[in-house]
Amino acid sequence: MSRHSTTSTTTSSAARVIRTVQGMPTSDGAGVKLRRVIGTPQLPDLDPFLMLDEFGTDRAEDYIAGFPEHPHRGFETVTYMLDGRMRHRDNHGNEGLLVPGAVQWMTAGRGVVHSEMPEQQEGRMRGFQLWVNLPSRLKMSEPAYQEFAPERIPVVQPAEGVSVKVIAGNVADADGNAVSGPIVQPATEPTYLDIELAPGHAWSNVLPDGHNAFVFVFEGALTVGEGEDARPLSTHTLGVLGGGGRAVLLAGSSGARAILIAGRPLREPVAKYGPFVMNTKEELMQAFVDYQEGRF
Repeated sequence: MSRHSTTSTTTSSAARVIRTVQGMPTSDGAGVKLRRVIGTPQLPDLDPFLMLDEFGTDRAEDYIAGFPEHPHRGFETVTYMLDGRMRHRDNHGNEGLLVPGAVQWMTAGRGVVHSEMPEQQEGRMRGFQLWVNLPSRLKMSEPAYQEFAPERIPVVQPAEGVSVKVIAGNVADADGNAVSGPIVQPATEPTYLDIELAPGHAWSNVLPDGHNAFVFVFEGALTVGEGEDARPLSTHTLGVLGGGGRAVLLAGSSGARAILIAGRPLREPVAKYGPFVMNTKEELMQAFVDYQEGRF
């Protein structure tokens, strides 16, 4: 089998999988069935990431009720659609339609009440929602959106049999030129890549120094790491990375598709309950009061 990787990533040692996590079936919103990967007893969080949900079904009854109006404060939600159409509305008058391949990075800040409802009656609905914490200085900031249609998100072919959709962060193309994703968040400097590998092909990418990182396989299977540290990851498995500055991925015989996500840890106390994530219990209680009194 062929093995290909970018030549600009060979100066640092390969990261290894220091922990694996299987998603936990659950439901959210008005009964939408999904798989929770971060935000479970097995992996409560991975600073700055608070939650990762994978949703994917062909059964309309599993998603049709959607996520009616609900509040958020103190963090960011990232919705990445693979299949299906989801309509977003909030109490500040913002509205958008997420189509296959689109991304919405919502900074809830001091407070937003929004809904996410399917805009289809049948067919496949598939994607991810990631929760990213905000530092204390930004928890009460104004709500904001970074929303990008699929044609605005660059796709790079850094090597034969490798395709990388760059949502956030940087990837070197086949000529060694850096390609940046459209999402920018200085507080956590996130990397968010959707990687597709042909059977038997490999790719490596530098991880930002000091960031927490993970790989989640959602199609096929791959091996992460090099030599004796290489570890296989099957479909619906998350691998927490550590011990090196370079993610090395090798697809199995059926190919693989995975998201590679990294972010700078905030190292701040976390007080969270339901849709609110603050630094202290007092701030958390105030969030409930503010919501109940209509101050969102």
